[in-house]
Amino acid sequence: MIGTRRLTLDRVSSSTRNADLQREVIVGPDIRCEEGYILAVRIEHDKATYNLVEDTTGRFVRLRKGEVLAGVLGVRNALRGYAGRVPERLAPGDRVQVLNLGGVLGECTSSNPDLGAPFTAEVLGAVLTFPRFGDRVGAPATIAEGAIPVSNKLTGSRPIIFVAGTCMDAGKTIAAAEIVRGLTRAGLRVAGVKLTGVSLRRDALAMLDAGAVDALTFNDAGVVSTRQDAVLPAARGLLNHLEEQVKPDVIVAELGDGILGEYGVGDILADRELMARRTALVVCAPDQVGAFGAVRVLDEEFSLRPTVITGPATDTAVGVRFVNERLGLPAVNARRDGEELVERVREAMARHG
Repeated sequence: MIGTRRLTLDRVSSSTRNADLQREVIVGPDIRCEEGYILAVRIEHDKATYNLVEDTTGRFVRLRKGEVLAGVLGVRNALRGYAGRVPERLAPGDRVQVLNLGGVLGECTSSNPDLGAPFTAEVLGAVLTFPRFGDRVGAPATIAEGAIPVSNKLTGSRPIIFVAGTCMDAGKTIAAAEIVRGLTRAGLRVAGVKLTGVSLRRDALAMLDAGAVDALTFNDAGVVSTRQDAVLPAARGLLNHLEEQVKPDVIVAELGDGILGEYGVGDILADRELMARRTALVVCAPDQVGAFGAVRVLDEEFSLRPTVITGPATDTAVGVRFVNERLGLPAVNARRDGEELVERVREAMARHG
């Protein structure tokens, strides 16, 4: 195999999970510059901040200069992280950046000053896969391998609790985990799913830790980061898979990023088929303006009204009073009053039968 070579990976990022990579891989020089294709790269420097990568087990491990990492080409458009794109062409010896903790690789176009510049890495080659025993010519590995099939139609009927937020780090995962925990303790069989964002298993693992019978992300459907043309088919495929395979009583669906972000949250909220399955819409906001804006946008853009507001906007009585009096909505802090949050959700479920 001309131009191929064998490498030992020091780190295998969680974004590659579908490909089920081993530590010993064969890489080739012909790189497909498309989302989802897996590269082996060598980290070129150390970093003091944002210097971890999530591995396929969900552990966060530090990346160091000289280490060989398997990551996935993809796009990131984060407000509080890096933004980047898939380069038009790549060859061994070129450079890419590590765009997120899940090991997404690409050309960084914008950096958050709190994080500093991202890791730069030398491209070593495309990781090859040999799907049939005895194959001597490998094909570029992609996370489309082994992915849950996407779908253009929902096939199930289980109720869905949606957890959305105004931005990153608004408390969505905390709220989703508390809801999973509370409903599980109430005797329900709960499945979790993260439908939008950029590849990272952390939030799904938090729902598993809270008692979910299974928890998936769009990465399991072969999607690196969600966008308009991919988000709805992946969402339907994941929901169908959960209903068919684990038969939950209810599904908790976290929508990563913000309502007005670029990862397709708006497409989920605008989809009538998905919203018809909605029994509760939990909205997380960092402050009063965020809560006010979320309620206004949900009403004007999607004809939706939150079931309850949570997140940092409810950390003290000041925010709770604002939500109660100005917005006319329940306000419950997920970190402090998880049981009350679950009770609000259960009341909404009861109203929907």
